[in-house]
Order: sequence, then structure tokens, then C-alpha cells
Amino acid sequence: MDTNGKIICTCTEVTEKEIIDSIENHNCNTVEKVGDKTGAGTICGGCKRIIENLLIKPA
Repeated sequence: MDTNGKIICTCTEVTEKEIIDSIENHNCNTVEKVGDKTGAGTICGGCKRIIENLLIKPA
């Protein structure tokens, strides 16, 4: 069973949990910073809107 959550970025196989971790624990407060940390959104860009929504989601 996958304990990392659903895959948000299919190009780099980055999960929602990994993105949330980069936001909460690694000071990634922009889509670009999340991409630098995780690789999400750095290939086709199709998941950038989902990353943006995770960034503005209240804790």
C-alpha cells in the first residue's frame, strides 16, 4: 500500500504528501520552490495548478 498519498506530478512521480512536506517543513512557498525541492511541475507543468492550490490551502 502506498503511504505517500496520491501522485500529483506524474512526470516525476511526486506525491501530495511530498509536496505538502516541502511546503510545511522546507519553506517552499512558491510553485518554483516546490519544484526545486521535489521536481514536481518541472517537466510538463500540468500539475502546477494543483501545487498552487496546495500552497493556498489553509493549514
